[in-house]
Amino acid sequence: MTESTTEHTLVKQQREFNKLRKRLRRNVGQAIADYNMIEDGDKVMVCLSGGKDSYTMLDILINLRDHAPINFDLIAVNLDQKQPGFPEHVLPEYLSSIGVPFHIIEKDTYSIVKEVVPEGKTTCGICSRLRRGSLYGYARQNGITKIALGHHRDDIIETLFLNMFYGSKIKAMPPKLLSDDKTNIVIRPLAYAQESDIARYAEAMKFPIIPCNLCGSQENLQRQAIKAMLQGWEKQFPGRLENIFRSIQNISPSQMGDLDLFNFTDLEQFRQEPTGEEDRFQDDMQQPALAR
Repeated sequence: MTESTTEHTLVKQQREFNKLRKRLRRNVGQAIADYNMIEDGDKVMVCLSGGKDSYTMLDILINLRDHAPINFDLIAVNLDQKQPGFPEHVLPEYLSSIGVPFHIIEKDTYSIVKEVVPEGKTTCGICSRLRRGSLYGYARQNGITKIALGHHRDDIIETLFLNMFYGSKIKAMPPKLLSDDKTNIVIRPLAYAQESDIARYAEAMKFPIIPCNLCGSQENLQRQAIKAMLQGWEKQFPGRLENIFRSIQNISPSQMGDLDLFNFTDLEQFRQEPTGEEDRFQDDMQQPALAR
């Protein structure tokens, strides 16, 4: 490969990276604006796991903090769950190198999970509950106004189908959430970002990724089956995942069947006497040619 060819390749790669970074920043900025995720004076706790998603979220939020017209603070928080072999030095070294305030919560949730969950069974449920409890508690005790989690668009869609297939509920992950005890607000700034973009960005940035050996390595997880199904759909029908995500934002309660969300039982009291104009109106709407 000649020197000119190499230079051309590097220029092209940099151009593609710049487009990727711009797209991710735009995704995050739009999600934050749409859901009013961050306000002036907020103290945002960025939950950092050591995975590609949370690294990317932190990086983009730092850029937003430095350029946004409002003032807010960031603190990165990691929960050290005492997994065997966990490289405890990685996150403190990385966060110190980029000058971000951070705190490491040390709590042996690993032993609790391994004790409670039978061998071979999914650990993600109880692990996430224990992790959430520790993070919520730290937020309450330290004046945190927003808790930022690294879930992206694909996570939200996968959760929708997990709840449908295995829980008989139409429920996903909201971009913004008030905790059950009403004391914490959770935000998901990556809600509009695609996992493939995040993966490419994390690789290009060379983030020091820490794999999750507690739950991420269980190949029989229901989420993996859902992910494979959705990826197959997207490959066969490009744009399907974006349509699914938009449907989460465009719900018509009267067209569903939840008795708590819509008053089906009393519809009779809202019915009106016909005026004679209804048929003509329907013809005009459904068959415009009939109106001529």
